Amino acid sequence: MPKIFEQSGYHFSFYSNEGNENTHVHIKKGDGIAKFWLEPEIAEEYSYGFTKRERRDIGLLIKENYSLIIKKWYEYFGI
Repeated sequence: MPKIFEQSGYHFSFYSNEGNENTHVHIKKGDGIAKFWLEPEIAEEYSYGFTKRERRDIGLLIKENYSLIIKKWYEYFGI
């Protein structure tokens, strides 16, 4: 699971076998897990163990680090 970055205790990464899917990111913190699509727009796929506020915070972190996440995705998968 290639790590993209960590901020405020949230670990942002993707699975190495998911390059055939649209760009997305997996987030973990404690017992919480989530998956957010990045393209064609940022959208929550699922979230377990996060409060509404934490999900909002995750969305903001994705927006703030969008360029980095996209860059890492395309670098890793060679797209």
